[in-house]
Amino acid sequence: MQAYCQSQTQYKRLITREVRVGNLLLGNGHPIRVQTMTTTDTMDTLATVEQAIRCIEAGAELVRITAPSIKEANQLQVIKDELRKRGYDTPLVADIHFTPNAAEIAARIVEKVRVNPGNYVDKKKFEQLEYTDAEYAEEIERIRERFTPLVKICREHGTAMRIGTNHGSLSDRIMSRYGDTPIGMVESAMEFLRIAREEDFHNIILSMKSSNPQVMVQAYRLLIRTMYDEFGEVYPLHLGVTEAGDGEDGRIKSAVGIGTLLEDGIGDTIRVSLTEDPELEIPVCRDMVKRYSSVVEPAAVPPIETLPYNPMAYNRRDSFSVERIGGSQVPVVIADLSTIEEITPAHLQSVGYTYDANTDKWSIADTAADFIFTGTQLLNFELPGTLRVMVYPATWKAANSNSYVPVFEYMQYVESQSHHDSLNFVLMDCYSDPDRKVLQLYLNAIRQDKTAVLCLSSLNKNAMQSVRRMFSELHLNQVKNPVVLICDSPGQSPDEHLIHFATETGGLLLDGMGDGIWLGYQPAASVEQPQVKGRTYLPVKDIYQFTNNTAFSILQATRTRISKTEYISCPSCGRTLFDLQETTARIRAVTHHLKGVKIAIMGCIVNGPGEMADADFGYVGSGPGKITLYKGKEIVKRNVDSAVAVDQLIELLKESGVWIEK
Repeated sequence: MQAYCQSQTQYKRLITREVRVGNLLLGNGHPIRVQTMTTTDTMDTLATVEQAIRCIEAGAELVRITAPSIKEANQLQVIKDELRKRGYDTPLVADIHFTPNAAEIAARIVEKVRVNPGNYVDKKKFEQLEYTDAEYAEEIERIRERFTPLVKICREHGTAMRIGTNHGSLSDRIMSRYGDTPIGMVESAMEFLRIAREEDFHNIILSMKSSNPQVMVQAYRLLIRTMYDEFGEVYPLHLGVTEAGDGEDGRIKSAVGIGTLLEDGIGDTIRVSLTEDPELEIPVCRDMVKRYSSVVEPAAVPPIETLPYNPMAYNRRDSFSVERIGGSQVPVVIADLSTIEEITPAHLQSVGYTYDANTDKWSIADTAADFIFTGTQLLNFELPGTLRVMVYPATWKAANSNSYVPVFEYMQYVESQSHHDSLNFVLMDCYSDPDRKVLQLYLNAIRQDKTAVLCLSSLNKNAMQSVRRMFSELHLNQVKNPVVLICDSPGQSPDEHLIHFATETGGLLLDGMGDGIWLGYQPAASVEQPQVKGRTYLPVKDIYQFTNNTAFSILQATRTRISKTEYISCPSCGRTLFDLQETTARIRAVTHHLKGVKIAIMGCIVNGPGEMADADFGYVGSGPGKITLYKGKEIVKRNVDSAVAVDQLIELLKESGVWIEK
């Protein structure tokens, strides 16, 4: 059975079949292409052309435009002509969902069409259907009859095609047989791919999008393995987390999903789906792919002979508990305050602890760090009772307080005669020391120690792969101590930091590795806002708050620790029936305190209810100025006036028993 990537311990691009999209080549080792999608009304030629130009000038190598009906499909010719007249030859992509006739028109005009196998021929009415094998085969024949004409048009005109499966819009037929699973997503795409191959059409790209990065990553891996097993080759892959949202959360969720796959050399083109203007997606895409643009010789790391986990399904690594870390407990967050010259109670507010001098009490936020690291600094004030301070061994001895716990280098820990009775943090840089005998000595000493928490990091360029390899070593040596993931960012901007943190820790967490997260900055890193023309960066006023929030957002995106409301917000397009950015901000402002509640905000029926996937509540555009509200995937209120729809959503939350007052 073919693995899903070229290497588990080095960065190596997965070699895919070469595909041409207009003047652009994808796959087969070509650079990872970045793209976006317009949000204008397709019938508004001037607005669409000007927005497309802004995207192209920001660096977009492909621009997608929605064509929900025949009239929009025909309009693509007008838009294309105007762009070419202005000197822009960037390939255009038509986005098709329900209308095969529109796809057949668009395929004669633009360089690429995207079809969604979940609703291109099949229907999505949330019906449970039962099929015999014969009846199921008849349905495949129906798809072949309706899909083959588009394949032939694409082959005749040299048009590329993306078969784009979305987790939230699997058809009732696929759901009935495979369920709401990565396997169902893969089979949905494979049905269409098999038909295309039978017609000797190979100019195909595939995607497996989900708003849940865990599902998304598993689906892409399974798709790769399935294509290898069936065809002996892999088609190019378009990566994206659908409905990622906006701001920090949107960037982090995208980086967790996309970055996890890119680290394994998977992906030939990416799109970051943010609820922001489309040209703002491009710099985020470029920050992601530039990590892989230069060839850097990775550090030598021993190969993994047998994976100790299933990359196609989530299972958390088995570990014992050391106090509140490991076992079945949620991952902890460690806030690094060691760069502050003199820490005061005010600094703890940045990491979730607010002191009230009048009552002499601390209030603790849902996103309060579990530990703070101060290095060599002892604090001169009383701490909240739940907070522990991590310091170096000499400082720990001087503290003589149970509020302080020691942080050792791994050989220092092995050789030391003085340890904390119940909790010791032990640092290890993975595979920077080639001496395996030293490693074995360390692991043998740690294995039976029920007080030791390992803190893994790597200075190697292939840092994530190095840490992942160490988890395999722990498994081979039956070391079940809990593990904290340490990640230091070398970035220069907030976006770069978010992407680095989310990529290197998110990929491990998605595979069940890690009982805690500790983020920091390499000495050369900067939190200054670089002045780059035409670029907008996330604002950072408080770097400690920024880092703490990032840690909790990564845990939320990987579904390993839920600490706040989750928003599944589509990125807007020409189908959108209201101002998504403004509406998302309004809903977030009144619901952000509802910990663990998932709210989907969808611009139109194409992106909801199916695309809402596992959301608890949905706010979906159903017509100009009209909103339909959902609880799960059931309609609760239809055609609500948008002026009162947010208030009606709050009423629904109250009726459902999830509302709490701020």
